[in-house]
Amino acid sequence: MIEEDILLINVLENIYGLSIAILLLCSFFYVRQLKKTKRERRLTNFEFAMYLITQIAIVLWVGSFLLLRY
Repeated sequence: MIEEDILLINVLENIYGLSIAILLLCSFFYVRQLKKTKRERRLTNFEFAMYLITQIAIVLWVGSFLLLRY
């Protein structure tokens, strides 16, 4: 019973880590797309807000990850 619980916890931790990696990858691609759009034309208010929020979120996540891990 306990071994099954440990196995389930490990699987859930792996899924959580994978989901964070996918979210970060998508965020980086979204920021790149918005930078490209910014060079071509002026960003709309919504695009500009998403650009700032996404960049801040990435920086905060990297900072918290480094503080928690090291």
